[in-house]
Formats: sequence, structure tokens, C-alpha cells
Amino acid sequence: QVQLVESGGGSVQAGGSLRLSCTASGFTYIYYSMGWFRQAPGKEREGVAGITSDGTTAYADSVKGRFTISQDNAKNTLYLQMNSLKPEDTAMYYCATEDRRLHPSWLLVHGTYNYWGQGTQVTVSS
Repeated sequence: QVQLVESGGGSVQAGGSLRLSCTASGFTYIYYSMGWFRQAPGKEREGVAGITSDGTTAYADSVKGRFTISQDNAKNTLYLQMNSLKPEDTAMYYCATEDRRLHPSWLLVHGTYNYWGQGTQVTVSS
């Protein structure tokens, strides 16, 4: 059974940085996709960044140039480095995984993922 556990959230001032981590267990796929999503109160869940097993990445326009997704296969861990944070980045952040290599255009679509973590809160103050 796949389990995802996010960590690294917290409160930071605008312009600051955070690094989120997502550790996967029960995960033995050779071909896979992983993504970071976020959901603010009263808003729909939106894709932030995604990566496939071959390293293909995708980013939402709102975070391009500020966020970087990466993975450490030896540690079964997915990361999201978030720099130049803005108040509008405030949300619950979730990681997700799917046991297939998605086309980049699908990496940020939450309906394509079957496995989700519980989330970690990120709060950015102005």
C-alpha cells in the first residue's frame, strides 16, 4: 500500500523560502509520476509542480522561476523548493503519485493521481 507523508511546511514572511518533502513508502514502481498540489480555503486544488520517473517536469505559471521540484530516488523522497514566497502561495500543500509516466500536460491535473498524502500547511505573511 502506497503511503505519502509530507513535511516541511510552516510560516514564513514574504520573500522567504521553504522546502517541502514527501516521503513515499510501499512504492515500487519503475514508471511513475509525482506532483505537488495546493489548496487554499474556498479554492479548488491546483497543480503546482510535477515530475516523472525520467525527470520530465512541469510547473504552474504562477510558480515558474520560484519553485523547483526534485526527487531523491534512493530516499524515496520528493522535494519542492519554494523561493521568493508570496502571500498568495499560502495553502495546504499535498503530494501525490501515480503508477504511470504521465504526459507533461497531465502532471498538474489532480484527477490523474490515485495516491495522496495528508498535506502540510504553508503560510506566507506580508
